[in-house]
Amino acid sequence: MIRLFILPALLLFTVTGYAASLPLSDLKLPDGYQIEVYAEVPNARQMALGADGIVYVGSRRLGKVHAVVDRNNDFKADEVIEIDSDLNLPTGVAYKHGNLYVGAVNEILEYKNIDANLQSPPAPRSVYSDLPKDRHHGWKFIDFGPDGDLYVPVGAPCNICLSEDPRYTSILRLDVNNPEPEIYVTGVRNTVGFDWHPVTGNLWFSDNGRDMLGDEFPPCELNEVTAAGQHFGYPFYHADGKPDPEFGDQGKAPDHYREPALQLGPHVAPLGVLFYTGNMLPAAMKNQALIAEHGSWNRSPEAGHTGYRITLARTIDGTLSYEVFVEGWLDSNNEAWGRPVDLLQLGDGSLLVSDDRAGVLYRITYDGAVTAD
Repeated sequence: MIRLFILPALLLFTVTGYAASLPLSDLKLPDGYQIEVYAEVPNARQMALGADGIVYVGSRRLGKVHAVVDRNNDFKADEVIEIDSDLNLPTGVAYKHGNLYVGAVNEILEYKNIDANLQSPPAPRSVYSDLPKDRHHGWKFIDFGPDGDLYVPVGAPCNICLSEDPRYTSILRLDVNNPEPEIYVTGVRNTVGFDWHPVTGNLWFSDNGRDMLGDEFPPCELNEVTAAGQHFGYPFYHADGKPDPEFGDQGKAPDHYREPALQLGPHVAPLGVLFYTGNMLPAAMKNQALIAEHGSWNRSPEAGHTGYRITLARTIDGTLSYEVFVEGWLDSNNEAWGRPVDLLQLGDGSLLVSDDRAGVLYRITYDGAVTAD
């Protein structure tokens, strides 16, 4: 059952100007859920949770990194602080042991003891600066895995191509204290979101399918890594073992490549992936994957756009299903006023969603009865 929530125009003192005029009443969520603007953060991309509820936010086109501060731990944003600027597509942010890490295309930066120095951020240390410099699919999503290593993808420097540099179309991992990157998996066209399953510990990542093969092909993907060294098909094969018309004859047999765990819609541009582990949402959401679908750009007008929503990859009796969780950023005229990018779980179990088009973070809460596991 989908219910429409009509929220007040002014939600927080930080919500001013354009954010106060966003059509939040157009957003549709399941019964019991509410959504509000948490903070205004221009071109908000990946988020990372620091100490005391501080949320660090990267950007792409602005070249800035921000901190969103909740000073009294009431799960309401009180201040947005610029941490750094003039960076090279600093979309990726990660946090560990009091330090902030930023992925800026060819470089990983570290800001020491960042929580205590928000008003006067330290100059960053370059952890590693020898990643490929291509800006095409060069922006990063970064995160620390259960093994303590930092995982860093390197997207294809093109729509469809095959490079001699094995780092392209891979997910790398490295120790930030002894940075010698190794290729973890490959055949990944462009992942801008991943998370580790809270039970199995396996890495799950979204992948954006190639363009210019029509409105309905190929599907975008949600993938599961079950072993290091796996190859996920690009550029040779797409979902269901369908060969690429340009590179399919250069690959091995289809069974050499790992099929996606779930085929998503064509051109939905899946970005952030989050396994929910909190206690605010219903128990049926526990350990399920939420996906931020940024939305299509190259479908024909008659086909209409896809994505611009948050979907749920839910496992029921061993079967993975695909359903809509939040939608409404795409209006009735097929125009998008917002584009979801990333998802972050706060300490109380509520969810933050970044939106780089609207320039805000949303907070999703649930006020229904929570059943026991």
